[in-house]
Amino acid sequence: MELEQKYRALMSSAGAAAGEMRICFEILSLAGQIDRACAVRLAPYRLSESKFLLLSLLRDEPDGAAPHVLADLAGVTRATMTGLLDGMARDGLITRSHDCEDRRKMIVRLTPAGKALAGTLGDEHLRWISSLCSGLGPEDRRMLSALLERVRQSAGLAPDQSSTERNSEYDALPR
Repeated sequence: MELEQKYRALMSSAGAAAGEMRICFEILSLAGQIDRACAVRLAPYRLSESKFLLLSLLRDEPDGAAPHVLADLAGVTRATMTGLLDGMARDGLITRSHDCEDRRKMIVRLTPAGKALAGTLGDEHLRWISSLCSGLGPEDRRMLSALLERVRQSAGLAPDQSSTERNSEYDALPR
């Protein structure tokens, strides 16, 4: 795999540690390529990956959701969520209104334009994401997941909240 220039520069001075570093830099390079490809795919719709996630979350909530609930689901701070919602409201994708039962609470809903975009782009973009690993069979995916988990543990990083869910999903895949 071709490494990004910044990683090639670091590799040239790595010496004996170059072998261990290369796989990490390959992962980072691939992640960067995927992020850039995702940004290119979403740019014509004036969406970031975070805004796309909000469209997807709200598509599944016909009655809307509170901003703090969306922040928790998206894994961002409430301040970040406010900024995302401000941009989406300016673009006509969402509305914010007070809850009928408790006026202190705010409810976020998709507008008709937001629903249309979520419907057309949502399924297509999720198919694209799924296609990124379509060349891997179920056993390959389980193996890659296990290897990435070992890397995470070696790095001393905390497991994400969904690691148990992710492992059970892989266990349920057909063999």
